[in-house]
Amino acid sequence: MNILICGMGALGTVFGVLLKDAGHSVFGLAKDRQLSALQGKKLAVTGIWGGHEAVLDQVESSIEPLRSVNFDLVVLTVKSYDTAEAIAELKPLVGRNTLVMVAQNGYGNYETVARAVGKEHALLARVIFGVKLLALASAEVTVIADAVRIGQPDNAVPEAQVREVAAVINSAGIPAEYAANITAILWDKILYNAALNPLGALLECTYGQLAENQDSRLLMDRVIDEIFLVAGAQGISLNWRSAEDYRVHFYGRLVPPTAVHYPSMYHDMKAGKRLEIDALNGAIVRLAREQGVSVPANEVIVRLIRAKEALHRI
Repeated sequence: MNILICGMGALGTVFGVLLKDAGHSVFGLAKDRQLSALQGKKLAVTGIWGGHEAVLDQVESSIEPLRSVNFDLVVLTVKSYDTAEAIAELKPLVGRNTLVMVAQNGYGNYETVARAVGKEHALLARVIFGVKLLALASAEVTVIADAVRIGQPDNAVPEAQVREVAAVINSAGIPAEYAANITAILWDKILYNAALNPLGALLECTYGQLAENQDSRLLMDRVIDEIFLVAGAQGISLNWRSAEDYRVHFYGRLVPPTAVHYPSMYHDMKAGKRLEIDALNGAIVRLAREQGVSVPANEVIVRLIRAKEALHRI
C-alpha cells in the first residue's frame, strides 16, 4: 500500500514506523520546523511493542511533492483543532480509491473529513493506546487498553475494504479490528477521555490518582452523567444502557490498566501547546446547547482548561 501519515507527532510516528517496517510505502506530511529531523532520517518506536526503526519513503511539509503518488490510505493524526485545515490541504491527494482514516481524539473530526472528501472516502478509527513523543522522530508506546477499531459510520465504504485496512494495520503490529458499530465505540472513548484528560491536566495527576480521590471521582461521575444526558437528547446510541453501567466498566476495567498514565492533554499543557478541549468536553457543551440541555460540570471544566491553557502560554 501507498500510505500517507498526516501529522508526524507521537501517534503519526508509531503508524509511520510500524507500517513502513511491515513493507508498505509510507510518506509523511509534517510541519516545516519538523523536516530537518524527519527527512531521510531514521524514526524510532520503543515501548510495550518492542523496538522498531524505519526511514520513511518521503516526508514533506507540502502536498506539492506528493501529487504524483497514488495513495491507498491517508492516516490523519493531527490535533483535532487542525482537522479542517489539514483535510482541505489533503483533498487534492484523495483519488478515486483513496481512503482517509480519521485517527484522532474527540467528536467532529470524521464529520469534517466526510464533508470535505465524501463519506465514501472517510473511515473512522478509535485509537486507545498511549504514546509519548520522546523527541521528534522518536515515540514510546506506553499503554494499550484495546485494539484500534476501524469502521465507516455511514456504511459508505464496502465492509471488505474497511476490513482490509484493519488487516493491514494489524499485520504491522498495531492491534486493529473492524467495527460495525464504530460510532458507539468512538463515544466510549469520548466518555473515557472527557472524564479523565482535562482533570488529569488540571490536577497534574495520573488516571489512577483521579479515580482514587473522592472529589475528582465525583467530578468524573458528573461528566459521565452529562454525556449520557446529551447523547440521549441527540439520539446518539451508546454501548451502555446507563451512566451507572458505564461507570462500573470505567472504574473496574478501563482505569486500572492505565492507572499510572498521564493524559496527553497534561503533556501538551506542560509543553505550552494548544489543548484539544473543544473536541471533548467542549463538544459536549455545544451538543447540549443544541438541545437546551444543562451540562454544568462540562462547562466548568472547559472554562478551567481554557484558563490554564492561557496561563501556560503567558
